[in-house]
Amino acid sequence: METKIVTLVQESFEKVKPIAPQAAEIFYSKLFELDPQLKPLFPSDKEAMKSQGNKLMTMLGAAVAGLSNIEALIPVLEGLGKRHVDYKVEPSHYDTVGAALLGTLEAGLGNEFTVDVKNAWTDVYGTMADVMIKASY
Repeated sequence: METKIVTLVQESFEKVKPIAPQAAEIFYSKLFELDPQLKPLFPSDKEAMKSQGNKLMTMLGAAVAGLSNIEALIPVLEGLGKRHVDYKVEPSHYDTVGAALLGTLEAGLGNEFTVDVKNAWTDVYGTMADVMIKASY
């Protein structure tokens, strides 16, 4: 993965970290707007969803940090992909998650969500999703 792409993703994620709880809320709102059928895969009570949002942001932060050592990140992503099968995640859901992620970043970064940043995140997320899917299906 190109250094420029990794840098754009890591630097932009640093700007989202201070609003992590709000970013998680935006993400799940967008996810369920894009595909309401995904809602039953997640907890229904507010506190459990808050915890789920924390897990999402923690895992995303770890994955973004891990981009600097992609060889070490791949087995982690493979394990995560395998666990997602148990949660009833299907390969098509990864596209919806990607769209929700990009929408969240756009909302969280505002004007700093440039074309280059969007393209970098699209590339990185696509790579991560491919690894997770290939490990699971």
